[in-house]
Amino acid sequence: MKQFMDENFLLETATAQDLFHNHAAKMPIIDYHCHLIPEMVAKDHKFKSITELWLGGDHYKWRAMRTNGVDERFCTGKDTSDWEKFEKWAETVPYTFRNPLYHWTHLELKTGFGITKLLSPKTAREIFEECNDKLQNDPEYTARGFMRRYHVETVCTTDDPVDDLHNHIEYAKTKGEKDARMIPAWRPDKAMNIEKPDFADYVNQLGEVAGVTITTFKDMVDALQKRHDFFHEMGSRLSDHGIEEFYDEPYTDAEIENIFAKAMKKEALTELETRQYKHCFLKICAEMDHASNWTQQYHYGAIRDNNTLMYNQLGPDTGFDSIGEFNTAKAMSHFLNELNMEKKLTRTILYTLNPCANEVIATMLGNFQDGSCPGKIQFGSGWWFNDQLDGMERQMNALSVLGLLSRFVGMLTDSRSFLSYPRHEYFRRLLCNLLGNDVEKGLIPADMESLYRMVEDISYNNAKNYFKF
Repeated sequence: MKQFMDENFLLETATAQDLFHNHAAKMPIIDYHCHLIPEMVAKDHKFKSITELWLGGDHYKWRAMRTNGVDERFCTGKDTSDWEKFEKWAETVPYTFRNPLYHWTHLELKTGFGITKLLSPKTAREIFEECNDKLQNDPEYTARGFMRRYHVETVCTTDDPVDDLHNHIEYAKTKGEKDARMIPAWRPDKAMNIEKPDFADYVNQLGEVAGVTITTFKDMVDALQKRHDFFHEMGSRLSDHGIEEFYDEPYTDAEIENIFAKAMKKEALTELETRQYKHCFLKICAEMDHASNWTQQYHYGAIRDNNTLMYNQLGPDTGFDSIGEFNTAKAMSHFLNELNMEKKLTRTILYTLNPCANEVIATMLGNFQDGSCPGKIQFGSGWWFNDQLDGMERQMNALSVLGLLSRFVGMLTDSRSFLSYPRHEYFRRLLCNLLGNDVEKGLIPADMESLYRMVEDISYNNAKNYFKF
């Protein structure tokens, strides 16, 4: 019987162990997509407890706790203590066998705090106090300290165009030699989501920040371009779009102006009008990214805010989203082809939330590779519900069979937590295990020099060369 989470966790062969321990493990981290709060990095936030660090904003854990019969006040309530919330999480953990939360929980305790005990009601108080002691008394247990601990070289936050990026500016002035570089990434979803009730208010805010009086769609594009230029000056080289699906409905400039005018008057739009607008909006953003030599990311396939009752109570990103089914392959192809025909298709990463589309994405990549750089069009790593053992393996297997795994830019945390960096280790262990098993089975040669280079490239080098931060 193999010991749980020993040094060779997930590494089933001697080859895999060599690849991981001597090569993948030593590489720094480029976390090119996350949801960390820049202010916490800038101010080197000191966490008051493991509950704030671990459970604050973590809708993965909240979903599991709710499923385990835990009352909402122990997840998101403001009238419960940090200990009460932690205790309820500890009660839930033993019920998470085979859920990635079980692995992540213990990998984070081990790498973050040196704790190898299993979390349960019996060990909860001891672990709670040991973690809190380090958070309160060890100067390295801060936001920046955790990033140093995990050898984070670069982190890209997710930022709205209206953000003045003052936290990025302040951090750049105060960061130490061993601190990670923090780069903003452009996320203009609020300007895209024309069907939302607060769209007009957001557009007015955008105009104020950009110094543009917005009365037409063209005005809004001008305002976005000014903010895009500002982000570029602040080091941004990466955009991101959270979309349900791709859009390819034909439109004219006049139609878009009319749709925009209706939305600004808070009039109802038809589904066709919404889709026409989003097609136009995403195309214009893609053209901006191409002109600035940025990389664009598309995260698609989520059905968000399914539970209206809880959305009204808690707002978005609180654990009520799920995988969607969208017939979007043709629209994706048409959208990418439209940009390619105009020679405005920049480096692109495609993420699908539905693993049923893995092969769709993996085959789409090859249609638009142009030899300008290795892996110009990328299949993004297993995302959200798929950033776990099965999901990451399925994504890498699809990419291996239908593309070039060797040119993959690797893992990201996509997380709000400073304790999520072990997800990079988890990914690297799985990568090394896949390759190690293939070597042991005689499916690929034991060309160790090439394999060493491959795992180091996927872990770090490919991202460094691809993004050109």
